[in-house]
Amino acid sequence: MLLQLTDVNKIYNGAPLLKHISLTIEDRDRIGLIGVNGCGKSTLLKLITERILADPIPEGDGEIIKSSHTSIGYLEQMGGLEKEQTVWHEMHNVFQPLLDAQARMRELEQELADNSEAAAEEYHRLQTYFESNDGYQIDVKIKMVLNGMGFGAETYERKISSFSGGEKTRLAIAKLLLEEPTLLILDEPTNHLDFKTVMWLEDYLKDYKGALLLVSHDRYFLNRLCTSICEIEHGVLTRYKGDYSAYTVQKEAAVIRQTKEYELQQKEIAKLEDYIARNQTRASTAKSAQSRMKQLEKMERIEKPITYQKSARVQFTYDIDPPQQVLQVQDIAIAVGSGAERKVLAEPVSFEVRRGEKWGIIGENGVGKSTLLKILQGQLPHVGKIRWAAQTKISYFEQESTNLHPAKTVMQEIHDRVPTWLDYDVRSLLGKVRITGEEVYKQVGVLSGGERAKVCFAVMMLEHGNILILDEPTNHLDISMKEVIEDAMKTFTGTILFVSHDRYLLDQVADHILEITPTGVKTYIGGFQSWLDATKKEAAAANAAAQAVETEKKKEDKQQTYRSKEQRAKAAQQRARMRQLEQQSEAMQAELDALNEEITKEEVYSDFNLMQEKCKRMDTLRTELDAALEEMILLEEELG
Repeated sequence: MLLQLTDVNKIYNGAPLLKHISLTIEDRDRIGLIGVNGCGKSTLLKLITERILADPIPEGDGEIIKSSHTSIGYLEQMGGLEKEQTVWHEMHNVFQPLLDAQARMRELEQELADNSEAAAEEYHRLQTYFESNDGYQIDVKIKMVLNGMGFGAETYERKISSFSGGEKTRLAIAKLLLEEPTLLILDEPTNHLDFKTVMWLEDYLKDYKGALLLVSHDRYFLNRLCTSICEIEHGVLTRYKGDYSAYTVQKEAAVIRQTKEYELQQKEIAKLEDYIARNQTRASTAKSAQSRMKQLEKMERIEKPITYQKSARVQFTYDIDPPQQVLQVQDIAIAVGSGAERKVLAEPVSFEVRRGEKWGIIGENGVGKSTLLKILQGQLPHVGKIRWAAQTKISYFEQESTNLHPAKTVMQEIHDRVPTWLDYDVRSLLGKVRITGEEVYKQVGVLSGGERAKVCFAVMMLEHGNILILDEPTNHLDISMKEVIEDAMKTFTGTILFVSHDRYLLDQVADHILEITPTGVKTYIGGFQSWLDATKKEAAAANAAAQAVETEKKKEDKQQTYRSKEQRAKAAQQRARMRQLEQQSEAMQAELDALNEEITKEEVYSDFNLMQEKCKRMDTLRTELDAALEEMILLEEELG
């Protein structure tokens, strides 16, 4: 057991946010933590990491128990780094105890010459610690993780302050992975990551030795990593076995069961209340009515199932069908700026879209995905041909929500678009996107990203476009709202073009994938998984072709290379010397390994003179081995 929460509670603004939370985290657990925005996920993480304390309640204080060997690594949504440090220095800080041990070992090597028994014992202890913790692999580990998170060698000496917010988050993840805590807690780790980096992170975490607690709205990510899902709903935590897909099946079954239990209890309550109402004033039955009142008071009420509460009902509709050939794009360039400042991001771009197709647009950050959507709508100038069919009507979802007025209230925003509507009509529409009560009087400018997105979806329902163009429609949304939008897009019978990093959405909605690269576009039939399978095949075929070319080149080079008698003789001598060096190196390495084993024995390290003799021999062997290796490298270069 790494961590155990028992009956933990947290009160916010006088109301219970988390109620009687119990959770046990074992070694190697893979837990996904989900729930709607504001349900208490981040609060629970802060309780676990002791950033805040639980609140006592009349029934008890609750407790959080952490085992003695538990170390917690916590990535908040904005991870903290030393801004004035270089990337390399910041990553090296993770291994400071090992680096200190290494530095001390260098110092002790000088003291060993003075026949210090204490120095020999300390050296042995430090060497064991250093080697058992892979001290010789520090740089290799750092380079592997940094490369996986998208940081090449050219970034190592850059100050952290020079990176963007998204890049700093990636660096914080890299540092946390290097720390290797026994419990790794990640809060929305896939934000700001492209497909390549997310998939590398997934592969890395799959083999992670410790336990994982992940807060994520990325359903694909949860499916690949999690073996259990914990949902916080109405302040209560429920744990489900399996990945996210398994959770949805279990959740549906639980809701059906709870609905039946709720309905049965409501019938029972109605009967009891009816009996009490009819009999409490009669002298002959008053006692019986009081008994039923007590029964009602003691009854543990079943929570109203989520299906009984107001849920989002987003539906996109249109009136007129366009022709079959909706869009033709031919040889355009995706570019930003103008004149001397014009920068081409991708070209040439050509593709065709037919009525009813749903195109998911993907590509690396900065390649021009959002720019393409604006070019298609005539918002940016372009070179090349873009031809929309007649009777097309576009409804556009923009990431920045610039079509909304920040000074208006949500109610005004809708009223101004449909002046004839009554407040009831406006509230009805907003209720479909889960904006209710006093929320309708909020100014657009103070809304969260998720709230603004909901208003945009409400506006889109008013527009009745037969072409939907969406730029990252599920950003800022919790999982339940993502599923609502996903269903609305799936059931929409018109045409959709959408940019998204949401792999689950791409897999569920897209029937075509358009991948933008600096050299143009590639199109694929199917969703994300189809694209992934196709690109893996392409990469394998490219590697095979490259290997075949390389093999053929080597053959040709071999055939074309003529060597004189003297060259052949010299080469033979060099090969003989190479074999000799290899044998000598193997022998020296074997002797070094044996000496390393010997100095760990009590009879050696307890005998200072013997220990000093062994260490001197090891130093000599290391020097000779290094020289042999250098000579072998030179010979290899000469032999080609």
